[in-house]
Parts: sequence; C-alpha cells; structure tokens
Amino acid sequence: MVILSDMHEVKDTPRALVRIGYDGRVHKTFRGHLAKERFENEVLVLKYLEQRGCSFVPRLLESDPECLKIVTDNCGTRVDHLSNQRMKEIFAELESFGVRHDDAYKRNITYRASDGRFCIIDFEFATLLDGSNHPPMPDADNRG
Repeated sequence: MVILSDMHEVKDTPRALVRIGYDGRVHKTFRGHLAKERFENEVLVLKYLEQRGCSFVPRLLESDPECLKIVTDNCGTRVDHLSNQRMKEIFAELESFGVRHDDAYKRNITYRASDGRFCIIDFEFATLLDGSNHPPMPDADNRG
C-alpha cells in the first residue's frame, strides 16, 4: 500500500486527484460530477486499448471501484510545445485503435523519453468507436 505522503501531487481539481508515486506509478482518484461513470469509462477504455496492443497510452495496473481509483504506469512528462498538426496526428493514431479521445488537447499528451514517443493520457471522456461504451458525457468544454 502506498501512503499519500509518498507521492508527488500532479493535478488536484474538482474532477480528479492525480499523484505520482516515487515508484513512478500514477494514482488517479475520480471525484465530483459523474465520478463513478468517468472511472468506469477510463477503466474500460484502457483495457480495450491494451487488448489492441496500443503502446502509447498508460497501462492499467490496478483499479478500485469502491474508492474510484486507478493506478497506471507512467507515460512520461507533460508536453509544453507541440504543433496543432502534430497533436491532430497523435489523436488520429489513437482512432486507428478504435478510440476517440473526446478531450483532444495538449494537456492530455505526454512525452516518454525512454523511446522518444508521444503518449496520450486521461481517457475518462473517451468513446469506443464501435459504440460499446456510453455516449459522451456533458460538460465537454468544462474539463479540468
């Protein structure tokens, strides 16, 4: 069990608390509006992408439906500079794996230095293109 004081806080918003443990694993606790639905959707999408061999998204290591918490591996550091064209290419590549991100902004792209790869994070609003998950959630423009 990881104690919260053994982690570095990355994001603390009304929708989620994200911390990175000193072991590099990312701990995300969902809260606020539709927390349970967003948790379930992110778990579903990450499992779906893993089954399809998508290597540029976090790998789900643990999920706790009672606490609405997931633990993933780390996909690198936030990106400060990225052209709109390159960003569109990265999210389009995700769609080739059957997932539309639905929050396609630079804040959801990281850079993994170990292999020089841009990665995508934060799938709580993502849509499976085969239609097997729920419809997009409200407040799409008001995400934190």
